[in-house]
Amino acid sequence: MIDTPFLLPEEQALTSRFINEGFVTAPADDRSGLDRIQRRAAELAADYLNLPHSNDSLGFLDSIHSRVSVDNLNGLRMHVITGLNAEPWLRPTYFRLARSTIETIVGNELCMQRRVNLSIQMPDDDSSLLATHSDVWSGDSPFEVVVWVPLVDVFRTKSMYLLPPSLNGEMQDRMASLRSAEELYKTIKPHLTWIDIPYGHVLVFNQTLMHGNRVNEESGTRWTMNCRFKSIMSPYADKRFGEFFEPISLRPATRIGMQYKLPGGFNG
Repeated sequence: MIDTPFLLPEEQALTSRFINEGFVTAPADDRSGLDRIQRRAAELAADYLNLPHSNDSLGFLDSIHSRVSVDNLNGLRMHVITGLNAEPWLRPTYFRLARSTIETIVGNELCMQRRVNLSIQMPDDDSSLLATHSDVWSGDSPFEVVVWVPLVDVFRTKSMYLLPPSLNGEMQDRMASLRSAEELYKTIKPHLTWIDIPYGHVLVFNQTLMHGNRVNEESGTRWTMNCRFKSIMSPYADKRFGEFFEPISLRPATRIGMQYKLPGGFNG
C-alpha cells in the first residue's frame, strides 16, 4: 500500500490498487444518476427503432441485438450518443458517477472530455472490435484516466481486457518484432485481465496500458460509455485544452493565479 501521511488510509489503498493493477472498480457514487443515463439511453434507442419505451431499461438494452441488425447498429449508436450528449445534465452526472475515485487518483482540479463516448457490441459481431492498443499511441496524454461505465452487466468477452502494469513495459519493448495487432494480442493473451463489472459499478483505468476487446461470445449486448479526465495543469498531448478537454473544477486560487499580472517594473 502507498504509505504517505498526507492521504487517508482508504485513499492510500485505492492509490495502491490503481498503480499495481492498472484499474479500480467501485459502486457508482450517484446510482440514481447512472439509472437516469441508462433510462435515457434506452428511450433514445426505442425512439430510433420506433418501439415503445420499456420499463426494464437494462433488459431492453441487453437484448437490443434481437431488434436491430449489424448494418443498422452504428446508426443506432450515433442516435443514442448524440441524444445523450445533447442533455445538459449528462456530463455533470457522468462525473458524479466516479467523483470520489477520480479525485483520489487524478486530483480535484480537472478537465473532462467534451463529449462522452458510447460503444455497443452485440453477440458474435466482429464489426465493433477494438484491437489491442494504448490510448497514448494515438494522441492521448499519459496523464489521463478513462472512466468506463457499463449500462448493462459486463463480464468475460462482453467486457474489456487490460494488460497488468507489471508486464506492459516489457510487452511494448517486444512490439517491434511483431507483425500485427492480432499477433500482439496472442502474445499478451495469457497475461490479460478481463474485468467483470455488474451494472451499478464504474471502472477507472490507466489508458497507457494495453487494452481492447474481442468478439462478444456472451448472450447479451454490451453497452458501455467512456470519458477521459485529467488534471488541468498536467501536460497535454494531441488532444488539447479547449478543444478536446474543458475545465470542470477549477479552484478559486488557480483562477486568481492564472489571471494575475505583476505591476510594471517587476518583470525585469
